[in-house]
Amino acid sequence: METPKNRCLLYNQGLMTYIDAHRWQRSLLTERINNPSLDDALILLEHPPVYTLGQGANSEFIKFDIDKSKYDVHKVERGGEVTYHCPGQLVGYPILNLQRHCKDLHWYLRQLEEVIIRVLANYELQGERISGFTGVWLQGRKVAAIGIKVSRWITMHGFALNVCPDMAGFEQIVPCGISDKLVGSLAEWIPGIACQEVRSHIAQSFAEVFNLEFVIGNEELGIGN
Repeated sequence: METPKNRCLLYNQGLMTYIDAHRWQRSLLTERINNPSLDDALILLEHPPVYTLGQGANSEFIKFDIDKSKYDVHKVERGGEVTYHCPGQLVGYPILNLQRHCKDLHWYLRQLEEVIIRVLANYELQGERISGFTGVWLQGRKVAAIGIKVSRWITMHGFALNVCPDMAGFEQIVPCGISDKLVGSLAEWIPGIACQEVRSHIAQSFAEVFNLEFVIGNEELGIGN
């Protein structure tokens, strides 16, 4: 007998500042901590250029002075080191109640990697994991970064897939603190690819991996479609 699917609100957003998206995530998280019966949610969006540092991020991996920076920089509560977001990179923020899925953070990280690997398979690309690291690689180049925060088994933060970003922004940091592995984007393998077409593949793969049924969300912040 097939396992019943849990509902998940899908918020398909365009370009949103990191501060607004972070505030939105925290609101969704708090609501679900207060009422664990609320549906899971997934926000898909892009950010204007921004650097984010995880808890305990090492400043040695940043090649500019944060205090005198012309760049937008935010220290946040996710795990992991410094990373870069910009248009052309598709970011996913799942707000999932892991008590409905599996109360295991390593399992959750591997599932997020699996979502990306399945997306790449749609383009006949072989996504890879590297033992001891979190994320997804293509032919030795990291195309997806993952960093999460979990409170009372409710998740926030998530994954970032480089579809067709301006890669120059990565030159100002040691992405994810990994100095001996290059960062890549899907556009290197699929010229002309755009985030819009990848969104549907991410939603489909996410629903399959987490056994979810999407409901289009349009309540939070008066946005969503």
